[in-house]
Formats: sequence, C-alpha cells, structure tokens
Amino acid sequence: MSESLPVATVRTQVTVPLRFPDGYSTTARLFTFDGLVDSREHLAFALGDPGAAERDGGVPLVRPHSECLTGDVFGSQRCDCGPQLREAVQRIADVGGYLLYLRQEGRGIGLYAKLDAYALQDAGLDTFEANVALGHAEDERDYTVAAQMLAALGVGPIAVLSNNPEKTEQLGRLGVTVTEQVPTGVFLSPANAEYLAAKASRAARAADLPVAR
Repeated sequence: MSESLPVATVRTQVTVPLRFPDGYSTTARLFTFDGLVDSREHLAFALGDPGAAERDGGVPLVRPHSECLTGDVFGSQRCDCGPQLREAVQRIADVGGYLLYLRQEGRGIGLYAKLDAYALQDAGLDTFEANVALGHAEDERDYTVAAQMLAALGVGPIAVLSNNPEKTEQLGRLGVTVTEQVPTGVFLSPANAEYLAAKASRAARAADLPVAR
C-alpha cells in the first residue's frame, strides 16, 4: 500500500541554458515548488521532451539526484556524484524526462556533517561507518519530496536512472509507478575506489561495482 502523499504545487518555472565544463550543453525547464514536506528548495529539471517517451508508448526517464556541493560544483574526486550528474543530464535530455535535484547533502546529514564524516574516513572508517559514528543513520535520505514533485508535474509511470534500489523502493511505497530501474555508469577512480566499494558491500549499488576486500 502506498503512503499518503501531501499535495505540492508548482511555484515557478523558467528556462535555463546549461553548459558543463567538458563543453556539453542543453536547455532545461526548471521548476520550483510550494508544499514540499521538508520546506527545502528542491528543483526539478525537465530535459529534452518529457512527453516524447509517453507518446511512443514508454515512460520518461527520471534521476533523483542528491545534492553534493563538493562533487557537483567543485569536482571532488572523493565520490562519483559529479560524473553521475553530468551523465544523467545528457541521458535524460536524449530521451526526455526529469532530473530531480534534491537538497540532501551527505546522504541526508548535511554539508558540515559530511565533511566531519570525511575526516573520520581519513582515519579509517568507511562512508557508512562514519555517518553512524556521528550519530546518524547510514543513509537518511527520504524521497517523499521527489514523489511530491512528480505528482505536481503530472508525471505518471517513470523509469528511474539509478544504481540504488532504495530510491525505487521508496518511490514505489509513495505511490510512484516505476517500470524500470536503469543503471548509471560506474565512475571509478583511485580516489573514490574505497567509497564505491563500501557502497557495493552494503548492496546499495549495482553488483558490478568494486567490492571491499
């Protein structure tokens, strides 16, 4: 049974040209919202023609992407967030759909706490152990706002672009029909190998990621 979903509405929409450091560019329609349950400033990016897939008998591609200031903006190599964001924008623009940019830094613990967790990782803990050592859950993200945003936009069934089954499971419990989970690329580097291995060891990611040894 799906959870009861508070109603959110579109507040503003505006067209914004996007350009990435590697030269890729596209145009997005950005949406802001009223009535989101956590009152944070989450955004939806409509990319390509979201209705095209439905007209062809398919569903729009949707990426719920949690904010990562260090990776998305400054190109930090400690995670794979920046490359995943870049990949998602192009893949969604190619087929039509939405990128939901969710203000859930550090798997929901916040920016300062994430950097505290980095310090603990430097001392030997993995990314999940560090969150717990700080008094948080391993992953505190809640996708209720993502479901609200999709409802406000009038989006029906979707395909979810993610390696994390928890996103699909939460959205399903919230009444979103997910027809498929589409895997992202694996952006492995020497700097983030342990980070990705920790995710794989928790079964939070696709099985083809490196496993901690």
